[in-house]
Amino acid sequence: MFTTTQLRPAGSRRQALDAFADLLFGKLPRADQREWANTYLRGLLSTPGKKSMRRLAESVSSSPTAWYSLQQFISGSSWDWEQPRGELARWVDQRASVRAWTVATAAVTKRGDQSVGVHRRFVPSAGRMVNCQLGTALFLSCPGANFPTDWKLHLPTEWAADRRTQMAAARIPQGVTPQPLWQDALDLVDTAAARSAGAVVPVVADLSDLDDVCLAVARLEARGLSFVVAVPPGMEVLGEAGPPGAPQPHRRSGEAPPNTAGGLLELQSGRPYRYTAAIMGASGGFRQVPVLSAYFRLTRRPQGPPAAQQTYRLFSQPDSALQGAVWMTNLTHRRLDELIELALLHTSAMATVNCLDERFALLDFAGRSFPGWHHHMTLASAAYAFARLSHPGELPPPPVVEKRADAMTA
Repeated sequence: MFTTTQLRPAGSRRQALDAFADLLFGKLPRADQREWANTYLRGLLSTPGKKSMRRLAESVSSSPTAWYSLQQFISGSSWDWEQPRGELARWVDQRASVRAWTVATAAVTKRGDQSVGVHRRFVPSAGRMVNCQLGTALFLSCPGANFPTDWKLHLPTEWAADRRTQMAAARIPQGVTPQPLWQDALDLVDTAAARSAGAVVPVVADLSDLDDVCLAVARLEARGLSFVVAVPPGMEVLGEAGPPGAPQPHRRSGEAPPNTAGGLLELQSGRPYRYTAAIMGASGGFRQVPVLSAYFRLTRRPQGPPAAQQTYRLFSQPDSALQGAVWMTNLTHRRLDELIELALLHTSAMATVNCLDERFALLDFAGRSFPGWHHHMTLASAAYAFARLSHPGELPPPPVVEKRADAMTA
């Protein structure tokens, strides 16, 4: 858990922000780019309400043309966002006890078809088909905070149909091509692993919309990563498995074992031995909730050891902030309370996206060009990290959806 008493910078807030901006953007090739990065950060941190380019410029500059320069810096300039994001990740890592790399998506509703990557898709949080951009973020997550340090903009396959017009107009680099959302997530994880100077932490992600979880799981394991991921209830599983002494569900004689993740967990609800957890609600009181859990094997593995040799664990809390989602992990040696805390980081990360949007207009950005979208996401993420860590009283922490007591059985 990060502590705030050691994070307040010496000197004025402006001096602290100048040092922070210089650390992140001091290697940009031109002096004017470095200056406008600092200006944009100050604008995001000091401008209340809607953050149009004009309002950002007016809050930090008396020049009537400052808004145009800011616009050019974000949408028209070609500066590379990878190096500042790497510096941001290292800065956060030095100040927070990172427990997981949490991957979450943010759908940005758009009108028309001019924004880069815009397409129609079903968004579960909206419960309907929407016209949107879809961004995937990697958060450095610790107890009480999530810090986005890297982003991928999802490009649907239809955007590759006419590169000379649509992709060229959005200034999408030649090497960037449409790919599945789970591959976007893996790319972010690969970058985080390359940037990390410390121990590799578990990956937390929602893969419940995938048709083939096995491939994504195999890719994570090929990288030597542990994970806690939400999976579709209909994911095929191979019977029950588990370490010696693990309780097994009771089945009627001759009854075949369930062949789906949801079916296997449903079977656990009828057995005499049941996992329970003491969960703290919004009022501060504790309540006991059932936790369904089972060991299993995958029906197939695209690579690595045979499926029969690899045991995983499923778990779910039907009456909790996890909202009945089915979670899968290869951390079979971890206690259930630890696994649930990791899974809840995804809920907390989604709340952080909302905070970023409300405070730093993360999603209220035209985003018509590929570089412009990445530039804005980089600076909004940097502004959030600075406000959250250097001036912790300025931003409320993500809501504590649920806390567990030490009474969890595993």
